[in-house]
Amino acid sequence: MDTQSLTTLINSITLPDSNRTLGSEQAVRNVIIDNDGIHLELVFPYPVAHLIHELQQRIDHAITAKFGDKPIFVKVQLDIGTHKVQPGVQTIAGVKNIIAVASGKGGVGKSTTSANLAVALSRMGARVGVLDADIYGPSQPTMFGVAGQEPRQHQGKMIPIMATGEIQVMSVGFLVDTDQAVIWRGPMVSQALQQLLFQSQWDDLDYLIIDLPPGTGDIQLTLAQKIPVTGAVVVTTPQDVALIDARKAVNMFQKVNIPIFGVLENMSVHICSHCGHAESVFGHNGGKELAHNLGVPLLGQLPLTLSVREAMDNGQAYALAEQNPQIAALYQQAAWQLVQALADQGKDYSQRFPKIVVE
Repeated sequence: MDTQSLTTLINSITLPDSNRTLGSEQAVRNVIIDNDGIHLELVFPYPVAHLIHELQQRIDHAITAKFGDKPIFVKVQLDIGTHKVQPGVQTIAGVKNIIAVASGKGGVGKSTTSANLAVALSRMGARVGVLDADIYGPSQPTMFGVAGQEPRQHQGKMIPIMATGEIQVMSVGFLVDTDQAVIWRGPMVSQALQQLLFQSQWDDLDYLIIDLPPGTGDIQLTLAQKIPVTGAVVVTTPQDVALIDARKAVNMFQKVNIPIFGVLENMSVHICSHCGHAESVFGHNGGKELAHNLGVPLLGQLPLTLSVREAMDNGQAYALAEQNPQIAALYQQAAWQLVQALADQGKDYSQRFPKIVVE
């Protein structure tokens, strides 16, 4: 056994739930054959904590089958970079990548999706934040169990509230009385969004999930023109009415050159909590067909289940994995596809170069 043949073998190993190999991802940084065994150093551009056990098994099996039984030590590190966004927008300190979660209409489970994608990314090993941009109906504080708290101030900036799982949460719901209607015109709403983003002291986030309000109005326009968005996820239900509005959201992002990372079909089936019968209440495969027509991944088809609604209402978004591991696994699979698509975006190297001013 020599280092070159061993490296070639390791590069051919595929990642779980993916067509990618360690070689295609250029993950193998160091291979050492020592007296006490084989030492591997792997570096990934996305979180992989959920893959470590199975990946270790694949590595052990491949090496043992070809070179015999030897102790194998695998060290995994993350190097999540900042990826390209729209030209001419101001970057946000402490945030590498912004993912907008959008829908054309309300009531499709966009906020629930935002919260659960954030939880999945956090459990996968990423540093994650959630910005509740639904100014008129903020729900993330409730879902994460931090409603009623007030952000601290530090050097003129607000410190996001830390929810279970070390998820940084910021919402207008922390700043206004949630029992009172927010009666703001478009410019005030847009200004509020920018203040929440740029005047919050985000702490080294790999991903910031922005839970957008439904539609294609002022907030979405502000997002496209002034906020560095890496890409978007579109949430829909299978029914025709929701799909029509989802296409409008997709069209808006395409016009402003924000890539679509995928479509997530929510409420794809209703599962009876008593007998387990599944029924397509809102139609069948609408989100799947939308993703196919757009040429983007279908991130998942999430059922309509009581446990998800209860977890969100009770502020237990992070606990859903223990309460309903099957549903949590679907969100994790969606998050895994999402970060792979994001990693394929070109990287942003603009911060490495000095700004040159010609007078």
